[in-house]
Amino acid sequence: MAAPVRRFSRIARVTLHFLAGLGVVLFVFPKLDARAKRLRIRRWSRRLLHLMRVDIRIAGTLAHPNVIVVANHVSWLDIFALHAVGPVRFIAKSEIARWPLIGRLVRGVGTLFVERGRRRDTHRVNREVASALADGDIVAVFPEGTVTNGSKVLPFKASLLQPIVDAQGAVQPVAIRYRTPAGERSLVPAYDDVSFLHSLWRICGTRALVVDMVAMAPLPAAGRHRRDVAAAAEAAIREVVAPPARGSAPGTRGDPVAVTP
Repeated sequence: MAAPVRRFSRIARVTLHFLAGLGVVLFVFPKLDARAKRLRIRRWSRRLLHLMRVDIRIAGTLAHPNVIVVANHVSWLDIFALHAVGPVRFIAKSEIARWPLIGRLVRGVGTLFVERGRRRDTHRVNREVASALADGDIVAVFPEGTVTNGSKVLPFKASLLQPIVDAQGAVQPVAIRYRTPAGERSLVPAYDDVSFLHSLWRICGTRALVVDMVAMAPLPAAGRHRRDVAAAAEAAIREVVAPPARGSAPGTRGDPVAVTP
């Protein structure tokens, strides 16, 4: 299939998939219990990535319950990749809620939004996170507070980890990398300097991608300061995403397991 035809075909199918997902959120979710919603979210997310020819490979599994997942942030695809193996309830910046179509979808699946520039809003979100953890949900956050191109890890902010310390739970680091099918690092999904529509255009024009995730052992948070837990998670993820030259090659923590739609 020629590149222009491939791009337009994928965009059309992805748009229909988003619209179908919005219909489910608006008209089906109110009738479902929490378990049924999680199953729908997982299946829908796997199908979305499949439509864009993004293969999921994960080493390890998400822990449960009483866990906050922390991950490095490269792309809006990160959200659906984690939903495809979780699903999880995200803590996301409030701007996402205003994105066309996708904003309504992520609100509908239980995303918690925070105004990052307002300290008081962090306290509000922390109360909501504590409630979600008590209900048995896995909560996920991107503690860098922004995206990178995937070649580095920025310092982690610890403020949103206080609920898991109070709940005496654990923080699970998850490293996210994007590659070509040949294994080379791909910058196509990077979302650091483009709009959502531009990013979708770029991703749908690529022949294929692989999202490679490493879910590491949870770090106990009980009795520790949130900054210490954040620093330990940051170091673990950096070791996978951007290891020092003397370290082992990326991907040696375990053979990734492919996830099919």
